[in-house]
Amino acid sequence: MNTPSGREGVEADFLEGELKAIGFTTWRDGAGQTVGGNTGNVLARLEGTAPGATALLFNAHMDTVAPTDALVVREEEGVLRSSGDTILGADDKAGVAAVLEGVRAAVAEGFPRPTIEVVFTIAEETGLRGAKALDYAGLTARQGYAFDGGRPTGGIVVAAPSQNSLRVKVHGVAAHAGGAPEKGVNAIRVAADAILRMPLGRIDGETTANIGVIEGGKATNIVPDLVTLRGEARSRSEEKLERQTQAMVDAFHQAAAAAGVSAEVEVARSYTRFVVERDDRVVQRAVEAGRRSGIAEPVIRLGGGGSDANIFNANGIRSVVLGLGYDNPHGVDEHVPLEDVAIASQVAVELIRLAGQER
Repeated sequence: MNTPSGREGVEADFLEGELKAIGFTTWRDGAGQTVGGNTGNVLARLEGTAPGATALLFNAHMDTVAPTDALVVREEEGVLRSSGDTILGADDKAGVAAVLEGVRAAVAEGFPRPTIEVVFTIAEETGLRGAKALDYAGLTARQGYAFDGGRPTGGIVVAAPSQNSLRVKVHGVAAHAGGAPEKGVNAIRVAADAILRMPLGRIDGETTANIGVIEGGKATNIVPDLVTLRGEARSRSEEKLERQTQAMVDAFHQAAAAAGVSAEVEVARSYTRFVVERDDRVVQRAVEAGRRSGIAEPVIRLGGGGSDANIFNANGIRSVVLGLGYDNPHGVDEHVPLEDVAIASQVAVELIRLAGQER
């Protein structure tokens, strides 16, 4: 299915039908209208059969980055790949498959289970917008698992950073590039100077920064008077994040001042960090579920990216991210072993089984 952010409707229809067939009650919220998409988030609940058991939320996102038009999926020695012309979309269709097959198998086995809630979100890849617009009022679970990690399979991400997004306008002075270039101030050059002034890339073990989009200029014979840029800073430390963000803001203002022009910088919080302690039941249950699924020692690690789990944690649903085994997400060489997806679905089964045994 071709489901870029905002166009997840065909997958939502399919998943809602599959969940209903298992026995879930399903509904959709109004997030699609909020983000300008063609469907809302898909939510589902299956009441538990183990009295007093802790309700669990399972999550994956329906959208992928582009391109997936004309996707051809190939299996080579048990590994799923695209033809090389598009991404595969294992991020996060592998997560959707693991959740769907996990809950299906758990129900089929018939062991005592907790109430299970499933949330398949939209627009995760464009800023976690589906999770941000999610209607949380209908959810009861306060412990969750986001099936949205790569390698290692069954790995448990217990912490993720906060992210600040930057939108910048660098103003220059237009002039004829051949007749009177000295009368102009090249906004592209000012932006380049600003970028050279700021720390970017891997700042330290907790902090990263990037300028990812630059747009400007109208023609080669015009000294450009405006450049717009978009960038980000992330850190698991709020203090480091604010310091890095300020360094980037200062660099733009300093470069503009040096050229006698101005820069406008807007900073917005995209999402806030989370930390779930390793001895928390959410984590320890995932470790045991991994072992029962054949993973000798599930890896507990710190993450460098945001996911729907950031938003769930901010809304009172203590959540971690689980690994699915895919490699090179967002690239045309993205791939995932079928065995790893099967293991991830078994992890979902064991999470349900374990929660059903708890009181």
